[in-house]
Amino acid sequence: MITSRIARIAVPAALLLSLAGCEDPTKDKPKATVSSAAPAQPQAAAPSGAAEALPIDATASTIGFVGSKVTGKHEGKFEKISGTITLAGGKAEGGKISIEADTASVKSDAEKLDEHLKSKDFFDVATYPKATFTSTQIKAGGENGATHTITGELDLHGVKKTISFPATITEGADAVSGNAEFVINRKDFGIVYAGKADDLIRDDVLLKLSLKAPRKQG
Repeated sequence: MITSRIARIAVPAALLLSLAGCEDPTKDKPKATVSSAAPAQPQAAAPSGAAEALPIDATASTIGFVGSKVTGKHEGKFEKISGTITLAGGKAEGGKISIEADTASVKSDAEKLDEHLKSKDFFDVATYPKATFTSTQIKAGGENGATHTITGELDLHGVKKTISFPATITEGADAVSGNAEFVINRKDFGIVYAGKADDLIRDDVLLKLSLKAPRKQG
């Protein structure tokens, strides 16, 4: 009887501990607005000679993500990235951001997961070797205290959609930096692998962008 009583207590306790360890990492994070509509019209071009195109420093920048399932979460990033931040009259508003990731360079926090992420279940890198984002509008102000809201076209897994998300952009004297954390639904981009029946993968994924582009001196 004592053994049976211990079992009745232990099972719920183990379940509670399991649930506590797999909290959704996208909770309380802003969700990107996603649509299939045509991208928003670009803002008016900056005066001639005022545009400043700055290549992103790949060694100081990160395009990462966090995915989760019933039993836990995994973080990952793309190790080969490139792109440009273009200012208009020294400001992000009216400028442009373009970034590209080599999907075969995906790297996670679990070595065994890396090859699975490259497979058709996820990024299908053989078919879709690049993921790209090109902004069509950058405007001042954003959700949760963000300095800006960025709208543009995300091309991921062969699916192109217009997304809009908050970001914090700093136009420093030595460099321009941009940081954003927002949520997308992977199924919007045709990544529909469900996972194991007893360990289902959540649809929402947290994207984490940290970009830095040095400015020319002198």
